[in-house]
Amino acid sequence: MNTLQEHYNQLCSENVRQTNPYILHILQKVDEDIKKGQEGGITVNIAGNNHLVPVQKITGEDFWLLSKVLKNQSHIHGLDVRYNSISDVGAYYASKLLQKQPNITYLNLMFNDIGPEGGELIAKALHKNKTLKYLRMTGNKIANTGGMVFAAMLQINSSLEKLDLGDCDLGLQSVIAFSTVLTQNQAIKGINLNRPILYGEQEESTVHMGHMLKENHFLVELHMCKHGIKNFGMQQLCNALFLNSSLRYLDVSCNKITRDGMVYLADVLKSNTTLEVIDLSFNRIENAGAKYLSETLTSHNRSLKALSVVSNKIEGEGLVALSQSMKTNLILSNIYIWGNKFDDATCVAYSDLMKSGRLKPDNTDVEPYVVDGHVYLAEVSNGLKRHYYWTPTYGDAYDHASTAGFALVPVGQHL
Repeated sequence: MNTLQEHYNQLCSENVRQTNPYILHILQKVDEDIKKGQEGGITVNIAGNNHLVPVQKITGEDFWLLSKVLKNQSHIHGLDVRYNSISDVGAYYASKLLQKQPNITYLNLMFNDIGPEGGELIAKALHKNKTLKYLRMTGNKIANTGGMVFAAMLQINSSLEKLDLGDCDLGLQSVIAFSTVLTQNQAIKGINLNRPILYGEQEESTVHMGHMLKENHFLVELHMCKHGIKNFGMQQLCNALFLNSSLRYLDVSCNKITRDGMVYLADVLKSNTTLEVIDLSFNRIENAGAKYLSETLTSHNRSLKALSVVSNKIEGEGLVALSQSMKTNLILSNIYIWGNKFDDATCVAYSDLMKSGRLKPDNTDVEPYVVDGHVYLAEVSNGLKRHYYWTPTYGDAYDHASTAGFALVPVGQHL
């Protein structure tokens, strides 16, 4: 039995192609893992943004040979080729691999210059594929055309559990199509539709997503960053959450939600018992919004575990109110507050929470330090999804402190 490395060398010489030294390096590691008999399936990680070894980015032709090597390899359950340049040519071979390699459950193609045509090929391959559970297409500009084909695929495919189409230039039409098919699809547990290209100020995407949340009782994780959501849109989502009993992770960061939107959220949190993680980072809820939330967290809600209010123009009063709610609410374990305006009272309040052991250092993004008898807060690299776009050069990519959202609501085996 040839090793993967030998097989790759052989294919290169047969097809008169130069070998890619980076692929050879990774395949050598995979061969070693196979020899050791690694349990639970192997993920081949050929990330093009690896800074530890010299990287020759993979092209579409490289991916063609790689897909031939990986075909019929029962040990290999995942393939991660993020930040390469496989383009639509590579997408064609990725679609063939999905048809011929029945063991792959995870495929990460983020930021690979794949366009609408490549997106269409991959989506169509998933009509017949029954094993892929998680697909990341983040940052490939498949546009509205590709988005529509993926939405149509979800009407047929019943095995995909997590789909990431963030930063893919989806249009309003495809966002509506996703919200329509998700009223019927019972397999998808997590979906990411970040940063669609929306025109107009009518917040239509939230109206349709709201309808979907009323009907769908299987979706656990929903990412809607950069949808231009204002208070009306937040009201639509919150009205739906009164009727939804499955969603555990709601990400509405990088929108235009203000204090009035928090009135609706605080109201739904009084009765909703399933939401565990809410990401409100980079909105503008200010003191009033923080107070609405803290009142609900103090007196009613006992299911929310993590709240991120990073960069929300909150001042001391609102931040102290949130820290006070943690004293009575023992379920809320993670809170992220960096990027707001800290005063002395804020610094002391969060320092006390950490000293008393109520707030663990890994569960927040600040750390107290003292200078001349004054307490200050420094930023720490913890958060709900720090490793969404990149993974650390050293250490664990799945470290709970940096990826608390995934740790608390683990949808799929991968971030």
